[in-house]
Amino acid sequence: MANNEWWKGAVIYQIYPRSFQDSNADGIGDLQGIIQRLDYIKSLGVDAVWISPFFKSPMKDFGYDISDYRDIDPMFGTLDDFDTLISEAHNRDIKIIIDQVLSHTSNQHPWFVESREDKTNDKADWYVWADANPDGSPPNNWLSIFGGVAWQWEPRRCQYYLHNFLTEQPDLNFHHPEVRKAVLDNVEFWLKKGVDGFRLDAINFCFHDKQLRDNPAKPIELRQGRGFSEDNPYAFQYHYYNNTQPENLLFMEEIRALLDRYPGTVSLGEISSEDSLQTMAEYTADGNKLHMGYSFELLTNDYSAKYIRETVSRLESVMTEGWPCWAFANHDVERVASRWSIDGKVNDTQVKMLTALLGSLRGSVCMYQGEELGLGEAAVAFEELQDPYGITFWPNFKGRDGCRTPLPWTKAKTNAGFSESKPWLPVSEAHALRAVDEQAVDSNSTLSYYQAFLQWRNAQPALKTGDIEFIDTPEPVLAFYRKTQTQTLLCAFNLAATQQSATLPEVALRQCELKHLSGTASANVLTLGAFGCYFAEVLS
Repeated sequence: MANNEWWKGAVIYQIYPRSFQDSNADGIGDLQGIIQRLDYIKSLGVDAVWISPFFKSPMKDFGYDISDYRDIDPMFGTLDDFDTLISEAHNRDIKIIIDQVLSHTSNQHPWFVESREDKTNDKADWYVWADANPDGSPPNNWLSIFGGVAWQWEPRRCQYYLHNFLTEQPDLNFHHPEVRKAVLDNVEFWLKKGVDGFRLDAINFCFHDKQLRDNPAKPIELRQGRGFSEDNPYAFQYHYYNNTQPENLLFMEEIRALLDRYPGTVSLGEISSEDSLQTMAEYTADGNKLHMGYSFELLTNDYSAKYIRETVSRLESVMTEGWPCWAFANHDVERVASRWSIDGKVNDTQVKMLTALLGSLRGSVCMYQGEELGLGEAAVAFEELQDPYGITFWPNFKGRDGCRTPLPWTKAKTNAGFSESKPWLPVSEAHALRAVDEQAVDSNSTLSYYQAFLQWRNAQPALKTGDIEFIDTPEPVLAFYRKTQTQTLLCAFNLAATQQSATLPEVALRQCELKHLSGTASANVLTLGAFGCYFAEVLS
């Protein structure tokens, strides 16, 4: 495999910078904090880090509302700090992937400040503007993911502007060629600085339907959202017209053409559509669009072998050319150690099994900071909430703050070593008990397992780039082969808290030497302990 395709089968560690490490005692994590922890990141055995937004922003959506795409927000540091981060990471053979939020800007971005003034300025058509209906109502029925209508009235222009997210996040008009050029120029700014790739936020939201057609209603029994609560009216529609438009595929080609001028760089698109798996396949097809795509399909509450098998199998059937990327957790959903727990409590054995399962699926892997420590969802009181999403939908949906609390580094230190000052979100007491310093000296900890598994995985060609073939096993056992021309591995997982058995095809197996395995195979019968996993090389 060419070095330019280093991302195939890579493990990408997501850093939410506000909550990773505070270096200047202001209660907020920063770039220097990441630099200080690069040796820790190296010790994990990951290939790259993806850093959530650190650009200048009013922080209405904590950096996903950008007011200057080419500068660092002072709370995170400076451009010089970023240059140092790139250099120090590359010295450790760690790739740097950064977020790019292309579909919308902050309402404080100079482009929008100019665009909103009147209908004749140079940026007048850079955002999605529309006249009111005769009765003064918004131009159509589109809804915002954060609740309510997706249109905001602007008295300067006597028009509405579109915002698929917060009102402070106006959508750019990608039908305008100058917008696309300006956006790509901003992307290239960071390529010239030496980044290794981009995670493209909500990338299927760039284009809207030019005719502004209404979205059709969704039947009540189908109102199940991924990444948003079911009491959110956003789930009441099929979102056929406010995102995932055909024109966006051509823009994916423009992004790829730019990255192809910087060999070895990669694009990873976040995709949330009415059929996210099909969209992932389309956005990574033909070798001229995105390198990888990921969706919310395994960030749901469905924790069954059947669901995981069917989801991965369906993507395999439609993504015949592209490369998938899988995740069980990120900064937008409840932590997986809680979301998929059996009894509401974090179970270390289950956490270890989930690390192995995620690392065994075909594709690349995104792992969120704290997964290696087995962190569960933190409890955040209403008065301490920061997330506007959670504040709006409290108490039915508590938002995303519970997965964004600071990482615990040293159990005995103030704020578990994250900051000497009051953090922007409280450090969970339960998390402090799982601090890095405690787990680093415990050979049975989830951290030690994470490191051992990734080290072992890195030496298995089948797990890095092999094909996947599922084996017919009863719930709650999930089993499959990973195959290259030189290696075939059997991978099996028990998703339950009780011992399980399954019948395997009659093949000769040699069990892999891997820490914390809790399964055995005798003849063609596989026995797995509670949350057990089993790996074996197929000999015939």
